[in-house]
Amino acid sequence: MAYTNLTLMEEFILLGFSEYPNIQGFLFVVFLFIYISILLGNGFIILITNVESMDPNLQTPMYFFLSHFSFLEICYTSVTLPRMLSNLLTQKRNISFLSCAIQLCFFLILGGTECFLLAVMAYDRYVAICMPLNYPVIMNSKTCIQLVVGSWISAIPVQIAETYQIFSLHFCGSNKLNHFFCDAPPLLKLACGDISINELYSYAGAILFAIPFLLILVSYIKIITTIQKLPSAMGRQKAFSTCSSHLMVVGLFFGSGMISYFLPKSKKSSGIDKILSLIYSTVTPVFNPLIYSLRNKDVILALKKYILNYFKTFSLAL
Repeated sequence: MAYTNLTLMEEFILLGFSEYPNIQGFLFVVFLFIYISILLGNGFIILITNVESMDPNLQTPMYFFLSHFSFLEICYTSVTLPRMLSNLLTQKRNISFLSCAIQLCFFLILGGTECFLLAVMAYDRYVAICMPLNYPVIMNSKTCIQLVVGSWISAIPVQIAETYQIFSLHFCGSNKLNHFFCDAPPLLKLACGDISINELYSYAGAILFAIPFLLILVSYIKIITTIQKLPSAMGRQKAFSTCSSHLMVVGLFFGSGMISYFLPKSKKSSGIDKILSLIYSTVTPVFNPLIYSLRNKDVILALKKYILNYFKTFSLAL
């Protein structure tokens, strides 16, 4: 049966925006602009948080995690957006069975990594606000590296197993995937036969990655409780401002992802699936640099310093 499955389904057709044939060029330009914005915006955050001469204030654990998060966002979107751009440009929407499996596997691994890294960033804010005197001791360089490495590798075994389970199914009907990329919910819709075990496995994997969300929730309950006890109104405002950016990103990513993976298939249409996938795979990564930079005074100061130094260097060269 497994052999029959592989011979019957050699490739999938990613329908994407095929229902809008007259605006394919416009959509290509839009998503190309989004992808370039993601690369430049997150690349800029990586630059200013890793070059000490840019601003010493950005050489802290919070910005160390932010630089890894920005690098993760570049990898995360690079799994799906280049293929989407190619499909829009060439109108060739086919993707091989193996390529689809690889794309899904990397997408799930990086998505899981994002869940854990967001939880680590929430823990960092919890220690900074609730235990400020012990912050340098708790969040030392060794601990920071261990937390980042743990975030990158924790999702790998679970998501490889989930990908294997999905692609062990029998896709003996249509090979038209009504989506932009190979994601788990639309792939399960194409499977024939009993997929209840695979759905349970998918839910189990999703619940596993709901654990970081619960950790974030607990961290922020304690953070808010601590902030409310601060005597100074300015101190409360400053503490809230350092957390609000992270909360916005958490809400966008986890909100859309959980609805997409937990809402029963009977209550979801393909259109809703597409909108939700665009939010957690494209919209969130493009807004992250804006959220973290425009709402962060240290990043704005580093940007001004970089621009001034650039113009000084340019004027001296002339």
